[in-house]
Amino acid sequence: MTAPLLPNGTFFFPGPTEVRRPVLDAMMQPMIPHRGAAFEALFVRLQEALRAIVGTRRPVYVSSSSATGLMEAGVRCAPAGRVLSVVNGAFSARFAAIAQGCARETDVIEVPWGETVDLDQLAERLRRTRYAALTIVHSETSTGARQDVRTANRLARENGAVCLVDSVTGIGGAELRFDDWELDYALTGSQKALALPPGLAFAAASEAFIAAARATPGRGLYFDLVEFDAYALKAQTPNTPAIPLFYAADVQLPAIAAQGMPSRWARHAAMAERTYAWVDALRARHGDAFRVLAREGHRSPTVTSITLPGSLTASTVLTAVKERGFTIGSGYGKNKETTIRIGHMGDHTLEGLERCLAACDVALDELLR
Repeated sequence: MTAPLLPNGTFFFPGPTEVRRPVLDAMMQPMIPHRGAAFEALFVRLQEALRAIVGTRRPVYVSSSSATGLMEAGVRCAPAGRVLSVVNGAFSARFAAIAQGCARETDVIEVPWGETVDLDQLAERLRRTRYAALTIVHSETSTGARQDVRTANRLARENGAVCLVDSVTGIGGAELRFDDWELDYALTGSQKALALPPGLAFAAASEAFIAAARATPGRGLYFDLVEFDAYALKAQTPNTPAIPLFYAADVQLPAIAAQGMPSRWARHAAMAERTYAWVDALRARHGDAFRVLAREGHRSPTVTSITLPGSLTASTVLTAVKERGFTIGSGYGKNKETTIRIGHMGDHTLEGLERCLAACDVALDELLR
């Protein structure tokens, strides 16, 4: 019998997620020059793994920042012009706010939280107005809704826009094939399905996106993707990297790539399905107030948002679950106290998830008796 990926396996927060001890230990190594051969060799190893994870032959940029930095990078480097943002949760709203903060004229398609955009409506909006870029979230961490970014990207391209994809809780746990889907730009963060400590962000951009970016004014400096692309070709980063986090990535990312992405996607899908079945059982015992917020067929395999009855608050549930040794998440933004979220991603397994759900069962049964 193989050892569990996570010997503790008690931290089911929707990001950051639990990190394996060997990954944490790797950060204790001595510093090295980031313009030297040892760092360049490390960077090359990371590229090999990242390309397999993202599904691309292109360089995968590594930024010593949160994923928000590479959201802004995508907006700043997109062609000049108006931006259309699909907003169906807190993090897609952040993408729209970033576009506005970068002085882009920005239109918003408002979608109810937990829902996904109607693709016919999206196509109509893209046809009606000339947009330079579309922003969309693959896996909306605040609601657990998964959007069809492959089709959204195609619709944007057909109408002369680039598509900027936030896949922060997608890449590493939900299917995304950058090259096969002909994506323009996709980004993620280290602390979600990749099961790394917070502090790194990763992105891929098509060759055409970078070529167009060279003519885009006001790209800034720190998050200039043209610079990231040029330095990646030299196996370097354009600015000082967080070397301890690169050491952690050098342990974790090759391990993910070695699993094979279809296998990793299948494990995440199985954990998600088990969570949905658990919610169904909760509803049978305690009433229809318990439900998965996102619609069937449009659910993220990495995080599930669950609605609560009016007699409960998320903070009360979290405390009761914590007393039983497990950490889950409250809702986010306007859903903070009306939903709970379970992050079943990274190196978590079905066996570990069963223990978490059992603890949630006991806590909820006692709170509702």
